[in-house]
Amino acid sequence: MVKKARSSQRREESLSRDRIIEASIALLDSSGESGLTFRALSERLATGPGAIYWHIANKSELLTAACDAIVACTMNAPVADATPKATIRALALAMFDTIDAHPWVGSALTRAPGQLPLVRVLERIGQQLRALGVPDEEQWATVSALLSYILGVGGQNAANTHFAREQGLDRSNFLDEVSTVWSQLDPNEYPFTRSVAGQLRAHDDRMDFLAGIDLILRGIDSPRGR
Repeated sequence: MVKKARSSQRREESLSRDRIIEASIALLDSSGESGLTFRALSERLATGPGAIYWHIANKSELLTAACDAIVACTMNAPVADATPKATIRALALAMFDTIDAHPWVGSALTRAPGQLPLVRVLERIGQQLRALGVPDEEQWATVSALLSYILGVGGQNAANTHFAREQGLDRSNFLDEVSTVWSQLDPNEYPFTRSVAGQLRAHDDRMDFLAGIDLILRGIDSPRGR
């Protein structure tokens, strides 16, 4: 019995937390949150569920840990010789691309309020806001606006991409069809929508995202803000 217990403990110790997280990320990327089960993870790691539970208590903790690994890599990427504004733009775009590449990250972040993955983003952007000279009493509202925009737009973009893949839609054809429908709307009821129909057909999601970041940054520089 003692020999069996020691053998089991050695197997649990040889299966590191990092290996579990790495395998979880692979499952999440290939199958989404529904595909991340301890059974599927056990099969991928060629081990029993007990060995995984030795390191991770439940699926929620596992999802947060996987999200944190991705976010840490994104936030720790160097931004060379950049001004605070340029750094904020680079960090925001990096998160946009990360959520696009790993759609589950967006929902994982919203389900882990106050936990380390979100804190990493908060800290990096908050430091740049301080460097910009944003007054202490305005820092929370400002960083909240940036975080809400980054996670909201990034998450919606990832959801749109996922929907298009599920439906087998080609982005260009889909946008062309929507643009055509918009251009045929009643001009009295939908004058603005008709006017931007052509822009919808050729717009770039990443550039639109950065344009929104720049609007927020210009607001920080406004006379009222300063």
